[in-house]
Amino acid sequence: MLDFNIRLRPEPLPDACIALRREVRAFLKDELEAGSFEPMIDSWLRGFDRDFSRRLGSRGWVGMTLPGRYGGHDRSQIERFVVVEELLAAGAPVAAHWIGDRQVAHSILRFGSEEQKQKFLPRIARGDFVVGAGYSEPDVGSDLASVRTRAERIDGGWRLFGTKVWNSHGHHADIFVVLCRTSPRGEQRHAGLSVLIVEMPNPNVQVRPILLMTGEHHFNEVVFDGVEVPDEMVLGEVGQGWRVITSDLALERSGPERFLSTYRLLVEMQRRADETGAQSARRAVAELFARLWTLRSMSLAVAISMDRGHTPELEAAIVKEMGTRFEKDVGEVARQIFPAEPFLDSTDPFVRHLAVAVMHSPAYTLRGGANEILRGIIARGIGLR
Repeated sequence: MLDFNIRLRPEPLPDACIALRREVRAFLKDELEAGSFEPMIDSWLRGFDRDFSRRLGSRGWVGMTLPGRYGGHDRSQIERFVVVEELLAAGAPVAAHWIGDRQVAHSILRFGSEEQKQKFLPRIARGDFVVGAGYSEPDVGSDLASVRTRAERIDGGWRLFGTKVWNSHGHHADIFVVLCRTSPRGEQRHAGLSVLIVEMPNPNVQVRPILLMTGEHHFNEVVFDGVEVPDEMVLGEVGQGWRVITSDLALERSGPERFLSTYRLLVEMQRRADETGAQSARRAVAELFARLWTLRSMSLAVAISMDRGHTPELEAAIVKEMGTRFEKDVGEVARQIFPAEPFLDSTDPFVRHLAVAVMHSPAYTLRGGANEILRGIIARGIGLR
């Protein structure tokens, strides 16, 4: 029997969120007028700007849902949703604090020792701390239970060996959070995994760039060659790694970044459709905006569900699977309705955004869990597997 008990019903935002949205928009307007950033596609990956992240932190817009005693602001997931939505819609440079704020801070809050909380959470909340996520590996992809990075027991800690890939801004990282095997793999694939915190810089860590088709450097291959990690830098308990990395999947997979990466291109598509007056173009853009609003409503519903104490992993998987396909479709529809040669250095925002959207499109449905994996999770969640 299929189970369709899925919580994806949005509700009206409270007045406090409406006021907060106005505040964020005013801030962004001032930043744009000051020329502090240029709106971009995929800004949560491409837009690395420590100073901008610090300014957000000083306003209380990083670490929003963390407790005040750890430098946070005791605000709700819905309030964070509003801030993130506005930042992404503006194409603002938020990559410097993104991974730490979105997911790792909550893993530390939930599983970390008091020493780890006091040491790392206030720095993340200030927007002045870059976190690298060391999960995926060569030949492993989304099957994280198969990781081969290992940690050997030494006196007072662990010695770490292995290679990680697709580490966003690992070349800027202040710490790496690394999933590794601390005991041999047995019948239970998820057993024997642990998460270690590696502080940077470290002479036994090599960070090698992986360039995108655009020539940009955001991703990396990171090699851990005998890195010594003290016991106090184990996140959670030894052997608890799978629980640690899967505990915040709803935070990683359901946010507005899963459908707003190509939003600036969609805005330019609307501008072109209005200028040309072509009904077919206007209809195609309208259909995309209708899908966007549906995805936005679903994502907001997940945030509401988390505020109520639920762990909506199934709903988050649905949002990411549908949202990342939408992001790819925006670029494809743009190419179909507006003849243009994508050019990264074009002075025309439409042409420039189209070039980035097309070149980044292979990553949309891969990062954060490949869509094929997500479909399996969804099938299992509704009783089809």
